[in-house]
Amino acid sequence: MERFARLAQIRRMDPYEQASEIYLLTTAYEFPWDITRALELALYRTYAVPGIGRLLAATAELTDRTQKRYDDTSLLLDAVIEHGFDSREARTAIRRINQMHRSYDISDDDMRYVLCTFVVVPKRWIDAYGWRRLSRHETVASAVHYRTLGRHMGIKDVPQTYEEFEDCLDSYEAAHFGWDADARRVADATLDLMASWYPRPLAPLLRASTLALLDDPLLEAFRYTPPGPVTRALVRRAVRARGRVVRLLPPRRAPHHGRQNWEIKSYPDGYRLDELGTRPVPGLRGCPVRHGGGSACGEASVPRGPGECP
Repeated sequence: MERFARLAQIRRMDPYEQASEIYLLTTAYEFPWDITRALELALYRTYAVPGIGRLLAATAELTDRTQKRYDDTSLLLDAVIEHGFDSREARTAIRRINQMHRSYDISDDDMRYVLCTFVVVPKRWIDAYGWRRLSRHETVASAVHYRTLGRHMGIKDVPQTYEEFEDCLDSYEAAHFGWDADARRVADATLDLMASWYPRPLAPLLRASTLALLDDPLLEAFRYTPPGPVTRALVRRAVRARGRVVRLLPPRRAPHHGRQNWEIKSYPDGYRLDELGTRPVPGLRGCPVRHGGGSACGEASVPRGPGECP
């Protein structure tokens, strides 16, 4: 197979009718490593919205059980990508995602923003560091895939096009990024998790390298000391160099799914999709985390249904 043969295949497909098939080719064949790194940063960005960061800190899932939360999130999202929306696996994964989210006071605005990060951050990462830029077919397919996921999750007013996803993300971050001590704890725990995947002496280097890949608004929101310009330049050039090397390699012949990532460590003996994720303990109005009447974006929440958290 020629290096660009799969891209040619993607361009012959319909990015609307075959969106998830295209997205699978992009994630499992063309850019598996890049997509993993980009989705890690996508989730990381969400902590900088104080309402989201505070909620994640209050649940303790990303501070006390960081590896398991990382694994469960990756495996549930990956099941939808690998098997498609019509599969039993995808239905089980989406059901679990919805069961967890409905146990907390999360606004549609915040849910919509998180969805936007899954569309926009990977494209920006791949365009900056991938072995090639993302094609228009892949960009459209990604937006359609996550628009479909948003519909299955019951999120209101999901953007329709990539450009709308991008505008939504940029405007939401400009309005809501800010400092929160609890959110910083979640960010620190995630940095520690990423460093734990490598030999301990490399931890300071890995932390500095991760910070060098973050943009200034994100660093400011967490009050991280920005890496020096030399460090930032070296790290970003190194990641770009990796992309240039990958461009010279033969194309991947077998898919690499998210569940195959070596960073996932919680289930050496296997797992069941319906057992992944959290099992919130009922608290105030069915939620394990006590909260006020407003959402993270400062608007009143809309009740989601009988027995669900408002």
